[in-house]
Amino acid sequence: MKQIPQAIVSVMKQVRGLEKNSRVGSGRQAYDGTRDQDVKEAFNAALSDNGLCIMPTSIEEETDIARWEENHPQYGPKQKQSVFTKVKTKYLLLHESGESIELAGYGHGVDPQDKGAGKALTYALKNCLLYSFLTPVGKIDDSDTTHSNDIASAPAKKPSKPAQTKQDAVALIAGAKDIDELSKAWTSLSAENKQNSDVIGLKDARKAELQPTK
Repeated sequence: MKQIPQAIVSVMKQVRGLEKNSRVGSGRQAYDGTRDQDVKEAFNAALSDNGLCIMPTSIEEETDIARWEENHPQYGPKQKQSVFTKVKTKYLLLHESGESIELAGYGHGVDPQDKGAGKALTYALKNCLLYSFLTPVGKIDDSDTTHSNDIASAPAKKPSKPAQTKQDAVALIAGAKDIDELSKAWTSLSAENKQNSDVIGLKDARKAELQPTK
């Protein structure tokens, strides 16, 4: 293959970087982000200018549904749920010459109803484009504002108390109503659950969901 590598390099030269022009949240929890629309507009132009297009060819999906009960002060107990979806995707990057190459992406999303899959697919494509073409978008944001070495260890549990399961951790994270409750829920998790990739993904997704948008 000769033409598709040249086209890829041309795209990398054309999309030299994207600004984190969307300020999300406020205070210590605030962070800068790049809008999905900006990513797609930049690559739509660059790919088409260089005879390239990208098409999804495979989606591997996993869904975890957490359900819990909240006591509403006026209406009493109410059932709540959070749908956490993660996807591994594959795409075919096609060149007008007929040459092609396979790309991969990963994304996750959380929603109380049926939008988790859409959010996950959006992140997967966005991550695929940014990482495949090595597009800088500013400094990398840490998933937490506190270093793990600075977090005090939780007190030892009583022998009679059952160990915290992954489902317990998912329910705590999914039930958070705001950023403060999400932070408290994360702090209350066991060390094992804090290292679980699904729990970490749900926490990051809820963090993005609970930040006020502009």
